[in-house]
Amino acid sequence: MWQKLIRTNDDAAALVSRLALGGVIFPHGAQKLFGWFGGKGVSGTIEFFDQVLHVAPVLTFLVIMAESLGALALVIGLAGRFMAFSIGLVMLGAMYIVHFRWGFFMNWYAKPQGEGIEYHLLALGLVIAIMIKGSGQWSVDRILTQKFSK
Repeated sequence: MWQKLIRTNDDAAALVSRLALGGVIFPHGAQKLFGWFGGKGVSGTIEFFDQVLHVAPVLTFLVIMAESLGALALVIGLAGRFMAFSIGLVMLGAMYIVHFRWGFFMNWYAKPQGEGIEYHLLALGLVIAIMIKGSGQWSVDRILTQKFSK
């Protein structure tokens, strides 16, 4: 099972996909985990998700882990399919809980307040590509794939 999860080839498009997704998602995770970039840190994020979004603390913790450590693991290509899937679940949850009500488009003019789902759909496209192709070129998964195939 583990070998099927990490199996990947020397695919450059998968490399670009995982770097793009991990690179865009990690700052959101760093806000939630470390309080960087104006974020609230773990306790503030758990409190906000619980009180405002009505998301259970255990689910909030999983979101924080997926967006921070999961994004870093994705960047290095460690269990890329699983990390991408985890980020995909976060995107689906964010769309359902917050963003569907604002429609499709990002809010370029801040009228009304809120962002649509277009960012999340792009992220989900990258998630699906990584789940299909694996971590690709220059990844821990590629090194492990080569080692197990000998």
